[in-house]
Amino acid sequence: MFPSFELVMFDLDGTLIATAPEICDAVNDTLVQFGMQEVSQSQVDAWIGHGTRELLLQAVSLRQEIPVQELRGSRNFAEMNTAFDRHYLSRCGTRSELYPKVRETLATLRNRGVKIAVVTNKEYRYTQTVLDAHRITPMVDMVVSGDTLPTKKPDPAGVAHCLQKFRIRPDRALFVGDSRIDVTTARNAGVRVWALPYGYNMGEPIHAAQPDRVIADFSALTE
Repeated sequence: MFPSFELVMFDLDGTLIATAPEICDAVNDTLVQFGMQEVSQSQVDAWIGHGTRELLLQAVSLRQEIPVQELRGSRNFAEMNTAFDRHYLSRCGTRSELYPKVRETLATLRNRGVKIAVVTNKEYRYTQTVLDAHRITPMVDMVVSGDTLPTKKPDPAGVAHCLQKFRIRPDRALFVGDSRIDVTTARNAGVRVWALPYGYNMGEPIHAAQPDRVIADFSALTE
């Protein structure tokens, strides 16, 4: 199977690493600091996918009963986002964990000469901290974060960037993710997409996004 893929691109949150608990901790650290009630883990899980700033906007909008668009450019929210940055950097790696078979699969793919990239909407400073905390950085050839390029998923620019970097045709590449955003990104870029059912798909079953294949865990990538 795998000689047909020269590049495998992975989403991060909900695909490689279960990060939701520490994201929730950082969101609630921020809400409490500014006198707001905490949100639940399930609420945070449903907001994951568009980057941490958008996630925090959803939480503050809910607690202050203010529309997201009204909050987006406000000074108060800018202060909250700065506070969240401190809280999340201190939380990164504290309650997250690799999903089963991730480390072994990445090692096997690299041994087979497959290029590995991470394409995520998480901002670079958080992405790198999480990858370092779980000792994944040496196993990844390229990282495209939410602030690496002017656009982020589902825009296909991140995937196109990886294809161009490694000079690999779309039909020789695979995207692995956990959400409709990932499926749409891969479709927009013209690459195949496999999805995992255990991540953060905004409360929807991943089958509904119609990836090329739904795999139970990472072992399917090397079988």
